[in-house]
Amino acid sequence: MRSTSAVYRRLTIAAIIFGTMLVFAQSPEMQQKVAELKEAAAANKQALAQYTWVEQVTISLKGEQKKQEHFQVRLGPDGKPQKQSLDPPPPPQAAESGGGRGGRVKEHVVEKKKEEYKDYADSIKQLIEQYVPPDKDKIEQAKAQGNVALSPAAGDSGEYQLAFTNYVKQGDKMTIGFSKAQKAITSVSINSYLDDPKDAVTATVQFGSSAGEPNHISAITINGVSKQLTIAIANSNYQHL
Repeated sequence: MRSTSAVYRRLTIAAIIFGTMLVFAQSPEMQQKVAELKEAAAANKQALAQYTWVEQVTISLKGEQKKQEHFQVRLGPDGKPQKQSLDPPPPPQAAESGGGRGGRVKEHVVEKKKEEYKDYADSIKQLIEQYVPPDKDKIEQAKAQGNVALSPAAGDSGEYQLAFTNYVKQGDKMTIGFSKAQKAITSVSINSYLDDPKDAVTATVQFGSSAGEPNHISAITINGVSKQLTIAIANSNYQHL
């Protein structure tokens, strides 16, 4: 049985570590960087509300493309994307030409598998939508809890990175790249999971803008590791409303 002094020692060490994290999170430099990030996230969201754009979503399974869709997108009054399909409706299914019960069973199995992967694709996409675009309130909450670390971006003195832990789920990690010159988010990388940490989901997000466009998410690659399913999202053709 552990002695009382050993337990106190462990609790004291944990308290010191947590206190150090909180002090660092409240340092003037960290306060400034987090404030810059929050301001950029809010300004970006406000600017995007004045635009509409085209989103292309490509779903691949084990490297083989299974589906591609196109949407016209704009932000609704609640700040969430509203999408309208740009693709023609699928042709009506041809009448079943024989094949008997075996053919019908095989068709049912194929359709069921398609539905399973569709549900999985929707789940990992909805998970990543909780991270991007970064939310100023969640950023502030992470800072208050000491869950933010600062580091310069590798090989680029004009950028820095803020690394967040426990941002949406316990044990997750999100790293945001920020350009000091542009005062804009340049990239986001995410390591998270669905219900179980073993069901890992990763994502890389690139930001950019062309002349006259607001800073925006230009591309997202989401990987559902356990099922080897990839969702590639590309945004383009930004038009002012």
